[in-house]
Amino acid sequence: MRKTIMVSVAFGAGLAGAALVLPGWTQDEARPKLPFADATRVAEGAALYDTHCASCHGADLEGEPNWQDRDAAGFLPAPPHDETGHTWHHDNALLMRIVREGTEAIVGGTYRSNMIGFGDVLTDDEIASVLGYIKSTWPAEIQEIHNEINARVLP
Repeated sequence: MRKTIMVSVAFGAGLAGAALVLPGWTQDEARPKLPFADATRVAEGAALYDTHCASCHGADLEGEPNWQDRDAAGFLPAPPHDETGHTWHHDNALLMRIVREGTEAIVGGTYRSNMIGFGDVLTDDEIASVLGYIKSTWPAEIQEIHNEINARVLP
């Protein structure tokens, strides 16, 4: 597992994250790159998404219906990963952690989620490929906003 520290704060249904780089760490460990322009990695990510993510987040990244409303057990349904969702609001490092560790582990407290961690199933490179695939489907304007979010995380 990579040495990355994240500070995460829950804001309603969303998260805000800021990566911190400690002495001796590289910026790449705290600010991973998503291979959204690499056709081979995007294809790998699409296949992994179909296998591990589509059953909850939808074959077309559409998420579950009423994804912003908790169900009877207090869980939020799986959000969309297309441009209508909030995935692109989060920096790469936070997205990597959410997939690796699961949403409950990141948010903490009494937050409840069905999103498990995939760190024992997928490597960091595979997680980056999945996220690269997701990002590759966003309109260019959303990709640019996401790039700006990542540029603000670290100088």
